[in-house]
Amino acid sequence: MIESINKIDNKLLKSSAYAGVGFAIATIVSGAAIGIISPRDKEVNKFGVYSSLIGGVGGAVLGFVLTGKETSQRDKEKVIQDKSKDETWQDWRNFVVVRKVEESSEITSFYLKPQDEGEIPNFKPGQFLTIKLEIPGIDKPVIRTYSLSDYSQQNQYYRLSIKRELSPRDLDVPPGVASNFMHDSIEEGSVIPAKPPNGKFYLDVEKSTPAVLISNGVGITPMVSMAKACTVENPNREVYFVHGARNGKSHAFQQEVMTLAAQNSNLKVHYRYSRPQDGDGGNYNSVGYVDVDLIKELVGLNAEFYLCGSPAFMDSLREGLKEWGIPENQVFFESFSKGAKKSTEQSSTIVDGGVETAEIVFAESGKTLTWNQGDGTILEFAEANGINPAFSCRVGVCLTCSCKIQEGEVVYQEEPTGTPDDGEVLICISQPKTSKVVLDI
Repeated sequence: MIESINKIDNKLLKSSAYAGVGFAIATIVSGAAIGIISPRDKEVNKFGVYSSLIGGVGGAVLGFVLTGKETSQRDKEKVIQDKSKDETWQDWRNFVVVRKVEESSEITSFYLKPQDEGEIPNFKPGQFLTIKLEIPGIDKPVIRTYSLSDYSQQNQYYRLSIKRELSPRDLDVPPGVASNFMHDSIEEGSVIPAKPPNGKFYLDVEKSTPAVLISNGVGITPMVSMAKACTVENPNREVYFVHGARNGKSHAFQQEVMTLAAQNSNLKVHYRYSRPQDGDGGNYNSVGYVDVDLIKELVGLNAEFYLCGSPAFMDSLREGLKEWGIPENQVFFESFSKGAKKSTEQSSTIVDGGVETAEIVFAESGKTLTWNQGDGTILEFAEANGINPAFSCRVGVCLTCSCKIQEGEVVYQEEPTGTPDDGEVLICISQPKTSKVVLDI
């Protein structure tokens, strides 16, 4: 009977049912007692009536309490289920641009909230977001990766701060199609599909070792996230924020970081301008380029160093830190590009150790295709056949294109800068090494 009552969802009905059970039990017990003691005694009969009433009221209360507990449990289970749904977000999810803010003459921030108004997972400071853009005139989606530039404990939005990429001087390459589209065509209300935050370049907030955040240009974006994370999660950790810019006009987040430093006495900021302008006084600490000599003046050997910026900047700092004696396991870096090749340079389609023809199985896409020498990288071959894996740098740096290899081997056109996980390969700079390759794409 109790099992049947527990199936009732309505609180009032369930309480009434329990009241009836309580009344019946109390009546039976008191009736038996009256029969044994003195069935004709008025006082004893009164006791029986009161007992029945008390049993009914007690049953009702019990039913109400149990119903409340079950409801509370169901609510908790619903929250757990909702969180579980959120944690299983893996594929593209639509986000709405709720704010667009110009941070400098080159960098603009885009604040993204999920179109479904659901929760979004937090991320490790320094990680990136992969977005997909439908750009007029381009017959397939353009997929790009941008560092997340903000951090909070109550994660309600993602912020991407994107630099408008112009055509490099003396190089026959077009301007950044994605960055220019974001600046010129994406406005508040625009919808952009995105995949969950990812990336191996991030700061472990829980550590106590001093962290040195070194950047130039748009490389400041993950550093802002790291500095905020330390201020929020571990304000006792010593953090050095060293950034290089041309001048105040091109310097994004200048005031935002200084406001953060005012709140956190363990956050020490140093700005170096290469070509300061009139009116920049007070916005920078030194003139020149950020180099290892400057870092030596500010911090000691016992620290972790996080680098993000232009290729030349990164190469110089990594070499300088190595010469200074900083172990490689204390240096972490992020770079989404390498120097572009001049138009007169041709990349060879023949790779030592590769095969002339191979069968490539794209497991998730359900396609088995024959690759021939001259079809380019696996990424290029996939795109030519209507498969669009995620990518960003296309030069083996950012790890966006990393995927699991289930069978076979690949050979790289050049040694990748980024290191994929065990059992994974970077398809943007690789070709088949064996006659059959099975990829989790």
